[in-house]
Amino acid sequence: MILENKVAVVTGAGSGIGRATAIRLAKEGAAVAILDINEAHAVETAEMIQKEGGRALPVMTDITKREDVFAAAEKTVQAFGPLDIWVNCAGYSKIIPFLEHTDELWNRTMDINLKGCFLGCQAAVTHMNEKGGAIVNFSSESGKKGTTWYAAYCASKFAVLGLTQSVAAEFASKGIRCNAVCPGVVLTPMWDQQVADYAKKRNLKPEEVMPRFRNNIPLHRLCELKEVTDLVVFLLSDNSSYMTGQSINLTGGNTMY
Repeated sequence: MILENKVAVVTGAGSGIGRATAIRLAKEGAAVAILDINEAHAVETAEMIQKEGGRALPVMTDITKREDVFAAAEKTVQAFGPLDIWVNCAGYSKIIPFLEHTDELWNRTMDINLKGCFLGCQAAVTHMNEKGGAIVNFSSESGKKGTTWYAAYCASKFAVLGLTQSVAAEFASKGIRCNAVCPGVVLTPMWDQQVADYAKKRNLKPEEVMPRFRNNIPLHRLCELKEVTDLVVFLLSDNSSYMTGQSINLTGGNTMY
């Protein structure tokens, strides 16, 4: 129970990595606010936690809207007490040739991946400013190296690293740490929706996509959700008390810088 009695917010917690993170934080003793734009998914995650004896509060939230994010933070504090942890997990991804990127796609990607992270950090710092705390932002392997058909996503995830470093530098003296996680391929609903597009990009059959990834990754396997949540818990706990402004790769050796 390394996070016992901590109060946490996780965005995008209705599915995928966000859901796995919220469930793991609850198992480690934290009370968790489940933020997601899909209310039914948020409620489902909260119920999964509650059935195991954990504390969870589902909050339907559009992370691209300042009023939603700050209202969710207030609801969390009212329900559980002062905020200790904020994890920006919500994300959006589209594999598409650069010249087919539309303004709408660019803006949607930046709004969710970058603005949502920015607003989450602001809400977190506002509540942590007097007592300290820990923030984890989700970037990506694509925040470390650009790739084809992924311009908007790569740009947004590179930007998350700059945001993370800036927040870490500005609020270190307040006892607020801010780090980023950069996963490679993790099997989630978001990836399920992209397999066909990736196959088209590489002239593969959809069923060949994941074996190709496994073959190219030095450890020859995909990242598991537990490995992601292990890293998140480490970065949120006192075990990483001297770490801030860092971006940690979780890529099986596929990215090493």
